[in-house]
Amino acid sequence: MMKSNIPRRNFLKIAGLAGIGLTLLPSWLRSMNKSGFTPPDPTATNIADALKYPRNEISMPGKFPGKAVQVTHANSVTEDKPDEQAAYGMLSAAMLALTGASSIAEAWGQFVAPSDRIGLKVNPVAGPDLSTSPAVVKAVIRQLQEAGIPNEQILIWDRREFQLTEAGFTSENFPGIQIIGTEYMDADGSFKDAEGNFLSWKRVDKDWYYWADCEEEYDEESLPYMVNTGKYSYFSAICTQMVDKIINIPILKNAGNSVTLCMKNLAYGAITNTGRLHKTLWSETSAEVCAFPPLRDKVVLNIVDGIKGCFQGGPGANPQFFTFYNTLIVGSDPVAVDRVGYELVLKKRLAEGVQKEETPKGKRFMELARDLKLGVSDLEKIEWTKINLPG
Repeated sequence: MMKSNIPRRNFLKIAGLAGIGLTLLPSWLRSMNKSGFTPPDPTATNIADALKYPRNEISMPGKFPGKAVQVTHANSVTEDKPDEQAAYGMLSAAMLALTGASSIAEAWGQFVAPSDRIGLKVNPVAGPDLSTSPAVVKAVIRQLQEAGIPNEQILIWDRREFQLTEAGFTSENFPGIQIIGTEYMDADGSFKDAEGNFLSWKRVDKDWYYWADCEEEYDEESLPYMVNTGKYSYFSAICTQMVDKIINIPILKNAGNSVTLCMKNLAYGAITNTGRLHKTLWSETSAEVCAFPPLRDKVVLNIVDGIKGCFQGGPGANPQFFTFYNTLIVGSDPVAVDRVGYELVLKKRLAEGVQKEETPKGKRFMELARDLKLGVSDLEKIEWTKINLPG
């Protein structure tokens, strides 16, 4: 895979766009008062289009609605990095507990088949220090192989190809596995072809889009990463055309007083033109984009990499707020998994004094997702299995 030669100022600029929701807070957050908050008048979107499509047997919340398995291993880190063998053991314990299967192959067989084209959706936004760890992804691939999935049926993907490279997702680290981003450059580091068109359009599916009645103009440096302006956010052809099943592997991070886990990793990683959505529709986008068939009907499993995460400063990488949660959270229900992850991050934030009390805004995207029948957001209705592996 090509080594990115993107100018550092551009990288910092796009990293800022990824975290814009922390500094340009959504309108519903600004309407908070001492007794809670009042959501604003909703911005029109095309969510009704998504709801017209019939669901199928694997649609969210999947095979195990309202169920999340958390596996903790105190010695899951070696030399400040997640340990692959520990990650493999943690994932094994989670898969067996989630499915009730007697073997790894049987457990994975409940979600995927050898004929499936499988996309591993990672989150490389924060670079090598705080992105989905290659160790966890390698553990996932090993278990897929045990279930009879050949390497040529597996790809690792996210929105920006250069960020995948920065985070260690390269052909050297993952031989035989395709690694691809919706947004990419040519060998000379250009986002455009000879005619001046963005290369990324070749990996965008304009038949699928999230429309929202808000827009923003981007400058010349930002636009390559947004792909387009206007009120349309188009889905990546990676998820609409190139894969049959998606395994979602986000990292355990905060986003202000909320979290950026399963739903956010899917929604903002699968569409273009997201800068406008961070500003006004953070919660709505996180929930509603996941209700469209390219995600709703393909994401079969969520594996939150919580071995190393953060409790403040997310979704970027701020070392003073890094923490070793030493945990994985696994489930087919992305809302239930997000709710468990939210509880872990909230507990840490309260303990560290960066947040004095829980705020209603933190769970809003999960409540919206619940209303769209994407999963279970009420903690008392979630079957939360906790496993502690010996060190």
